[in-house]
Amino acid sequence: QVQLVESGGGSVQSGGSLRLSCVNSGFSTSSMGWFRQAPGKEREGVAAIYDVGGRTAYGDSVKGRFTISQDNAKNTLYLQMNSLKLEDTAIYYCAAALSHCYDPTAEYGYNYWGQGTQVTVS
Repeated sequence: QVQLVESGGGSVQSGGSLRLSCVNSGFSTSSMGWFRQAPGKEREGVAAIYDVGGRTAYGDSVKGRFTISQDNAKNTLYLQMNSLKLEDTAIYYCAAALSHCYDPTAEYGYNYWGQGTQVTVS
C-alpha cells in the first residue's frame, strides 16, 4: 500500500526554524515534493527533489530559506525551513510522482499525497 506520512509541523515564531519529514512506504519514485496550502489560497509548490541525480527545485517565495533533502536508506524526505515568515503558515503536504515531472513544483505530475501537517508562524 502506498503511503506518505508527514510529521514535524507545529507552531513557531517568526524567524524560527522547523524540519518536516515525510516517510514513504518504500515505493520507488521519480520525484518527491513539498507543497503547501494556506487558508483561502491555492496549493503551491514549495520544493522538489527529482531525477536520478537528486536535482532540486524551489518555489520563488522560499528560495534561500528552505532546503529539501532525502535519505533513501530511511525512505524519508525532509524539508528544512529556516527564517520562517508569517506567510509560510499553511498545511504542508508531501507528494510523490512515479514518473518524470516536467515541472517538479507543479502538482499535476504527482500521484500520491500525504495527509498534511500544519505549520503556523506567529
